Amino acid sequence: MIYKLGFVLSFMQLKFVLVFLLIILSGASLWVWTGEVEDSVEKVYVSRVIDGDTIELDSGLKVRLKGLNTPEKGMRLHGGAKELLSSWVLEREVIIESFGGDKYGRILGYVYVDGLLVNSEILRKGFAGLYYYERDPYYDEMFGAEEFARASELGIWKKSDNYGCMELVEFKIDEPEKIILDNNCGSELDVVIKDDATHIYEETLEEGQWEKEFSHIWNTGGDSLYVWDEKGLLIFYRY
Repeated sequence: MIYKLGFVLSFMQLKFVLVFLLIILSGASLWVWTGEVEDSVEKVYVSRVIDGDTIELDSGLKVRLKGLNTPEKGMRLHGGAKELLSSWVLEREVIIESFGGDKYGRILGYVYVDGLLVNSEILRKGFAGLYYYERDPYYDEMFGAEEFARASELGIWKKSDNYGCMELVEFKIDEPEKIILDNNCGSELDVVIKDDATHIYEETLEEGQWEKEFSHIWNTGGDSLYVWDEKGLLIFYRY
């Protein structure tokens, strides 16, 4: 750890302080679209916040914040995540470290504003879940941020009164995929079931066992299962 002016800077934070200074001194320009996305560090201007994990630059390029998934439209905290991101980056210059692009043509990257790593702060406040295809140098910091939110029961981790009364009997992620949940909560429950990605299922679980088959939904390399009640409060998760 490096101490300066009364603050504690992590290696990643120190790295971006130095990068920011270099960008200012060199007069670096904004991204120019070339049809390909290469790993880079750039100073850019955010013209629009699309949702809690996607922004648009004044160049028209879209940036998907890497390492997290915020709630989808219609879910609790969807609007809150967008508002939080907007409060940090909308109509401001930020620094982005890009890690290639996705199939939708968006840049994948980490966003810094005033030395704050926005990606990890969204996780730390409980407005997103960790989401990685493969780990990168930011993974440990991002994982720690989510751990803090989960332990503090913030945001998506806020527990329902029914938390702990549901049991996962079977979670079969090879074909044919299958989930069996045992509802021991004493009543019928309207729930939202979600994976790490964007697959969302609204279901009514009667008392006792509930079973559903899926096809090519769950990640065979490892996936999470979240169950929220009708208020968007956490009933069960398998991480």
